[in-house]
Amino acid sequence: MEKNNTNNKTSLLSLSELKKGEKAKVVDILTESRKLRQRFFDMGITKEVIVEVKSIAPFGSPITIELRDYELSVRKADLNDIIVEVISW
Repeated sequence: MEKNNTNNKTSLLSLSELKKGEKAKVVDILTESRKLRQRFFDMGITKEVIVEVKSIAPFGSPITIELRDYELSVRKADLNDIIVEVISW
């Protein structure tokens, strides 16, 4: 998913689409599951938080991300509903 601005191009992706070493800012959490949304909040995944992909398991899941000075491993399927804006790669 991409969003175009007049002067620059801002990339909006699912958090699960980021590659190792990329940093992004969480823009939205689209999950309809209240339980999963609450789990994300409890883990510190909220809008505007900066995340960095630290590692991706050999078969693609889980993905280890760093946020708020700690690392967290999350299943790739659970990260599909978290929309981020890439800030560095």
